[in-house]
Amino acid sequence: MPRILSRARPKHQRHNRLLLLIAFYKFLHALLFFAIGIGAHRLLHKDIADQLDLLARHLRFNPESHLVNFILEKASLINDPILRRIGFVAFSYAAITLAEGIGLYLERAWGEFLTLAITASFLPLELFEVFRRITWFRVGLLAINILVFLYLLRLVLDRARLRAKTRDKSSA
Repeated sequence: MPRILSRARPKHQRHNRLLLLIAFYKFLHALLFFAIGIGAHRLLHKDIADQLDLLARHLRFNPESHLVNFILEKASLINDPILRRIGFVAFSYAAITLAEGIGLYLERAWGEFLTLAITASFLPLELFEVFRRITWFRVGLLAINILVFLYLLRLVLDRARLRAKTRDKSSA
């Protein structure tokens, strides 16, 4: 008769610290993208160029600088439908990232697989961006995501081997 494994973790077993760190990183990502979604929603029905001009004046940027003028020109291209799309994408990504964080915090296999798949899907884009223009920030993010991917891959493979061994022992 096969042994039924409990999904609940014993109270004395400690959390995997690296999974907790990755979960915290995912929670921060979710918070950032939630804030972006809120910001996009709050800018609906407003003139973004005027809002950015007010911000530039508040931060005491030179209103005649090339950077400020460039940003104001590009801001005039953003309208309500684009803001709605930005908000939708930001909220959607925040929800997915929050699900990843929860799955990792609870140490569920679905959370590990979800994070593994999403991290793997972004690696080619991040590599392209690093080769397009190398900055310490881009290289750092790429390094973090590669380390997360490799760690989760090792963890998932180790757990799969353990399940296979357990299955072989119980069937023998």
